[in-house]
Amino acid sequence: MTGTAHYLAFGAGLAAMTALTLGIGRWARTGLGWFPLWALLRAVVQLTVIALLLRGILAVPWTVAGFVVLMLSTASWTSMGRLRELHRGRRTAVAGVLTGALLTLVTIFALQLVDFQVRYVVAVGGIIIGNSMSAATLAGRNFLRGSRARKDEIEAWLSLGATPSRAHEEIGQEAVRESLLPTLDQTKSTGLVTLPGAFVGALFGGASPAEAAQFQLVVLAGIALTMTVTGVVVTRLAGRTPYVPLVDGRTT
Repeated sequence: MTGTAHYLAFGAGLAAMTALTLGIGRWARTGLGWFPLWALLRAVVQLTVIALLLRGILAVPWTVAGFVVLMLSTASWTSMGRLRELHRGRRTAVAGVLTGALLTLVTIFALQLVDFQVRYVVAVGGIIIGNSMSAATLAGRNFLRGSRARKDEIEAWLSLGATPSRAHEEIGQEAVRESLLPTLDQTKSTGLVTLPGAFVGALFGGASPAEAAQFQLVVLAGIALTMTVTGVVVTRLAGRTPYVPLVDGRTT
């Protein structure tokens, strides 16, 4: 199969899978509409651009710093949009993503768990930053949902003279816990239920099963760390709000 024919067949396969996703979603009335298609189209464009950029980045190592900054900026911007209903939600999202991702990346390379090489910085950085973004969104939205559901409890704490941080403390703890549970469940089932992407990717890249397993374990530990730090930072900052959010997005 020629290069063009291969890409056409690949594109047709992706289109068929997306059409199936859309069909099932519409049949089940999930309310997602065309969002799965839009998300995939964006991924196609972005991955194509990234693939072209990485050819230059891997050839000129110092450019990796700019690429990491781009990933951090994009992740922060995405979380900012998701957390805009929180009090100072945009600042909170940025602080959470940057703190969680950078702390984890520095820890991984400082402990020499992974060689400090361009390809590893890009690979580990993408995984960690992506999960930091997810943690900020999940923790922040769980916090907002919990605050609305327990509005009376928050008001009672505040009326007794408690600080906003104390009034929101349990809600923040629950938000972090709920955002971490799916990831931790997946971590504990790794190897028995799932073969994660980092492990499979390392195998495809020519690593031995033992090397692939080591890399995957670093990734899993890094994800747990970045999601925990990001979730804690987001909920602690969000918990400083003196306002109680209402269902329609207003505050009291």
